[in-house]
Amino acid sequence: MSESSFPPLPLYYPRSFLFRFTEDRRVARFHLQDVAPGTRVSVFRLEADPQQWRELLATAVAGAGGWVDLLEPLIVRAGQGFVVVPEA
Repeated sequence: MSESSFPPLPLYYPRSFLFRFTEDRRVARFHLQDVAPGTRVSVFRLEADPQQWRELLATAVAGAGGWVDLLEPLIVRAGQGFVVVPEA
């Protein structure tokens, strides 16, 4: 297989997306930059340490333009947030 037959890899590809809020929010939809439509994502509660997430809050599929619509909105309190992890 020739070198040109492999798709180019980006130098940086985010493995997760962090959302943190300063006010109470009801989140039913959010945008993920550079995530292809049809990509499955998992949404986890953000812990005190942003490198850790444990509780799965939702799963969804990215739509056109990287927009993700949740079946049930997330209720996020001030100072809290969530982490979104796209499937590889």
